[in-house]
Amino acid sequence: MPAAALTSKPLPTQSTAKRPVLLDLPYAPVAKRPLPPGRPREWYVTHNRRLKAMRLAIALLDSGVYMPNQARNETIRTTAELIGVHPPSDTTCHMVRALMRYAR
Repeated sequence: MPAAALTSKPLPTQSTAKRPVLLDLPYAPVAKRPLPPGRPREWYVTHNRRLKAMRLAIALLDSGVYMPNQARNETIRTTAELIGVHPPSDTTCHMVRALMRYAR
């Protein structure tokens, strides 16, 4: 068997994206602002859930997971561990898949 046919799968920490992701270096994150005071607690919970879902959706898309049906809860939670966020709930996983549907 030729040596080219014996390639192994990429490690989960390696990107499988078809094209390289280009970042402007040095990367400087946007300055954080405090959230507006006086809103109901549910607003803050939903806001933070949306931010987390957006981070996870971007990380999944960068790693080569393009279709929502490829992003099972286990895949999303593994990605969360890789990027350093707490494991998402089932509701957040559902939101990640919804965001990926709109990314196509």
